[in-house]
Amino acid sequence: MRAAFSMLRWTAFWQGRDGVVEAWLGMLLGYFLIFFARVADMSLDVIRILLLTRGRKWQASLVGFLEVSIFILVLNFVLQGGLTDPGKIIAYAAGFATGNLVGAFLEERLAMGFVCLQVFPPVTQVDELTALFRKEGFGVTLVTGEGRDGYRKILFLFMKRKNLPRALKVLNGHDPKCFFSVSDARSMRGGIIPGKSVIPGR
Repeated sequence: MRAAFSMLRWTAFWQGRDGVVEAWLGMLLGYFLIFFARVADMSLDVIRILLLTRGRKWQASLVGFLEVSIFILVLNFVLQGGLTDPGKIIAYAAGFATGNLVGAFLEERLAMGFVCLQVFPPVTQVDELTALFRKEGFGVTLVTGEGRDGYRKILFLFMKRKNLPRALKVLNGHDPKCFFSVSDARSMRGGIIPGKSVIPGR
C-alpha cells in the first residue's frame, strides 16, 4: 500500500510539473509571437512610408492593409487578460524597436526610387571629375552657381538609389573632402541613368 501511495504521489508530482512546463512554454511562445509579429508590423510600416514618398500609392495601400491586420492581431493578443503580464509589454516594445531597425535595413537594401547627387568640386577639379563620372556611365549636368568666394560649378547627377554608393566611391576616390549633398527625386523623366537606356525628355 505504501509503495502504491508513493507511486501515485510521484505520478501526480510529474504530471503537475509537466503542466507547469507546458504553461511556461505556451507563455514563451506567446512572447515570441508578439515580438516577431511586431517586428513584421513595423518593418512594413517603414516600407509603406518609403513607397508613399516614392509616389507608389497603390503598393503603399496594400502594404498598409497587411500592416494594420498584423497590428490588430498582435494588439488583441497583448490585451487578452489585461496588461498584468509585463512579459507581453516587454515583447511588444522590443518588437517595435527591432522592427524600426529591420525596416531601416530593408530600406537600404531595397534602395527604391531615384536620387540627385549634387557635387561642389574646386574649380580646378571640375573637368576631371566630370569626365570620371561620365566614364562610369553617369549623366552629369553642370550648373554655374555663386558662393561666398565667387562663381563655381555644381555637378548634378540623377541616378537610381542603388547606384549612389558607386557614384560616391568615384567621388571619394578622386577627392575625399569634396563637398556634396544628396536629395530624393520623387519623379523624373528623361536623362541618362546608369543601367537604363537614354530616355529623351519630353
